[in-house]
Amino acid sequence: MKRLLGIGVLLFGLLGALYVAGQAVQTLDVLANVERERDTWQRPDEVLRALDLRPGSVVVDFGSGAGYFALKIAPRVAPGGRVLAVDLRRQSLAFLWIRAVLSGQRNLTVIRSRPHDPELPAGQVDAVLIANTYHELTEPEPILAALFSAMRQGARLVVVDRAPRRGATAGEAAGEHHEIAAAAAEREITARGFEIVSRDDRFIDRPGDEDVWWMTVFRRP
Repeated sequence: MKRLLGIGVLLFGLLGALYVAGQAVQTLDVLANVERERDTWQRPDEVLRALDLRPGSVVVDFGSGAGYFALKIAPRVAPGGRVLAVDLRRQSLAFLWIRAVLSGQRNLTVIRSRPHDPELPAGQVDAVLIANTYHELTEPEPILAALFSAMRQGARLVVVDRAPRRGATAGEAAGEHHEIAAAAAEREITARGFEIVSRDDRFIDRPGDEDVWWMTVFRRP
């Protein structure tokens, strides 16, 4: 009886593992489809060009999610370069790690950030990307301070985010639609010591789409 019970537990565990694996495969397929659609409007090549990537560069993708940009950056900084993918969410980082392994991107490291500390090495970073994440920072000062400390002199910080929708009320602009004005972000970032290189308030402005994205490039002096 005990033997049968043990076999039952083993089979149950195996079935559970197979179910989880199946769900993971489905999620990876969904991510791939979503990202193919995103490629049609996000202008990823222009974003990566703004980072001034080179072989050997150390690049931080802050708020990496499941790796839309991190997986595009990794081959561009090889050989010798590294991508540090930082996020608060364990699940997103788990999927990013799986995707990096499956695609052979061995120069990509996932880092689970603390709310006010991205856990980055000091003075080693050549570029930082914050894409569709800056609006989530309720207290940007400690994060900006940590990024400033992690970056080398002359390193670039590229921020891409959505502007408040046309006609949005003050309450909506404050966070209901997850947006932030380029000017507001610029004030916070330059106050921390970064210098502005360029700003495009209509980096992505598609006909028929309410969302307008801006991109601002900064440098660490």
